[in-house]
Amino acid sequence: MDERQALAAFAALAQSHRLRLVRHLVIAGPDGLAAGTLAGAVGVSTSNLSFHLKELDHAGLIQSRREGRSIIYSAAYPALSGLIQFLMKDCCQGHPEVCTPAVAALAVCCTPAERRRPEPVLP
Repeated sequence: MDERQALAAFAALAQSHRLRLVRHLVIAGPDGLAAGTLAGAVGVSTSNLSFHLKELDHAGLIQSRREGRSIIYSAAYPALSGLIQFLMKDCCQGHPEVCTPAVAALAVCCTPAERRRPEPVLP
């Protein structure tokens, strides 16, 4: 991920509905969620939802696919990983203790117990 892509991603995430949408899609996993489910979860109308999803799509943070009559949205995990990598790329500069808390926080999300956790309630 280059600086231009990172700026587009941060700009898209700098709005509360869009940040909540991405968080819900990350929790949903690769299967994603239908637009109607997302609208209800975040508390936006379907017309506003489309605007926010378009912004996230343009930033490369989500992807969509058609299943029958529904459009299913999911997080673009490679883009989200790229954004984290962009932020952390030059973290340590020879001092690994600086990055240890961030690396530990990311390592937790990958354990089998964490994948089986019930879905948290987001504000």
